[in-house]
Amino acid sequence: MLIWFVILYWVISVAIGLLAAVKVRNTKDFTVAGRSLPFSMVIAVVFATWFGSEAVLGIPATFIGDGLRGVVADPFGSSMCLVLVGLFFARPLYRMNLMTIGDFYKLKYNRTVEVVTSIAIVISYLGWVGAQIKALGLVFHAVSNGAVTEPQGMMIGGISVLAYTLLGGMISVAVTDFIQMIIIVIGLVYIAFEVSGMVPGGASAVVAHAAEAGKFVFWPNANPAEILAFIAAGITMMFGSIPQQDVFQRVMSSKSEKIAMSGSVLGGCLYFVFTFIPIFLAYSALLIAPGMVQKYIGTDPQQILPQLVLTSVPIIAQVMFFGALLSAIKSCASATLLAPSVTFAENIIRPMLKGPVDDKHLLRLMRIVVLCFTALVMVYALNSTASIFHMVESAYKVTLVCCFVPLGAGLYWKRANALGGTLAVFAGLIVWIGMELLMPDAMVPPQLGGLLASIGGMVVGSLMPVGSARRSPPGNPPVSTI
Repeated sequence: MLIWFVILYWVISVAIGLLAAVKVRNTKDFTVAGRSLPFSMVIAVVFATWFGSEAVLGIPATFIGDGLRGVVADPFGSSMCLVLVGLFFARPLYRMNLMTIGDFYKLKYNRTVEVVTSIAIVISYLGWVGAQIKALGLVFHAVSNGAVTEPQGMMIGGISVLAYTLLGGMISVAVTDFIQMIIIVIGLVYIAFEVSGMVPGGASAVVAHAAEAGKFVFWPNANPAEILAFIAAGITMMFGSIPQQDVFQRVMSSKSEKIAMSGSVLGGCLYFVFTFIPIFLAYSALLIAPGMVQKYIGTDPQQILPQLVLTSVPIIAQVMFFGALLSAIKSCASATLLAPSVTFAENIIRPMLKGPVDDKHLLRLMRIVVLCFTALVMVYALNSTASIFHMVESAYKVTLVCCFVPLGAGLYWKRANALGGTLAVFAGLIVWIGMELLMPDAMVPPQLGGLLASIGGMVVGSLMPVGSARRSPPGNPPVSTI
């Protein structure tokens, strides 16, 4: 019954995305849903995009091993990212009326900064999208009782998500995200009540057990190495996620700048609250099925929550859980396939083409890039051995060290200029890559060193007299607006 439900749900949800695709008429519809999303849908796309495989599978598995201290990057850093976007970035970016976040770097700095940051943004999505594809393989393998292998599940999930993302772009993503947020919320709340009733003493017993085991210790020990590692983990997601195309698209897809701001803040708050439901469910397994937990804790802790549901709860609860899980993964996967593809097409390929590119051909180009990027992600996911949590966490290091400082300074520091932006990008990348290669275990984590170098590059370059020009050099391709 479960596998047939999964098949039926998958077919219906993909069909909804394909039906929504008929509304796509131009690149504005494809990239930012025509800048027409109301408040409720903005909340949905912010929440559903971020509430992916790492929230349901990766974060709980990490919490069981390391407690709250281990999940400082996600959900603490990631939810704070969305709040910061709403408070400080949504309004000024919305007013600029740009197609991609890469266009901002071109407008504020120069073509070099645009290219490097755009490539960094695209690369960062490999880990994030790869984690979603890997999770789809895990789910199909689990619900089919092993009849579908994990690689086969990855292929099935990846191809079907590609279908409606390729055709419908942001409109299909928004419609499916809205429906899937409802399924996620209802499904997780229902399964939480179901599981808490299986534990002697209920939810309070689970919380008490976690407290006694020291899982609620959040702050690091008072030594420099642990403090710096804690800070680096938190800011990697908190700041490194801000200069991302998927966040930018949700801002620009809003009907107004007020909706863009409030939708981001509320979506981030909802994300933070609901990530604790999978944590509660997975930790309950220690009291409900300790033998099963011991079986997977040392090999694949991401299996603990799915196996608990498959072996310990009624079929209706299994249906609700896997419906919520598939909704979470699919919504995140579709959005993160679209975002880097749009950036690469608009900011890397389009300026290289001779002559102007009309809207029809640009839309076709974006769809071709979506197809190619999906193929690249599939190869990466099929060959990666990293956990879902670490695939997502590591994805934002590159954008932290070379994209965040130019974005923040470009919006809020009047002295920021082309030389400062260029030095910020290259100093951050060079220091980060050098530390990763030569001293990955140094007391100062590589991404923190790269961020500090990026700040230094921005300050030095912007304060030098030769770096006073703020605009791009003449002759560069124009910035696209929507």
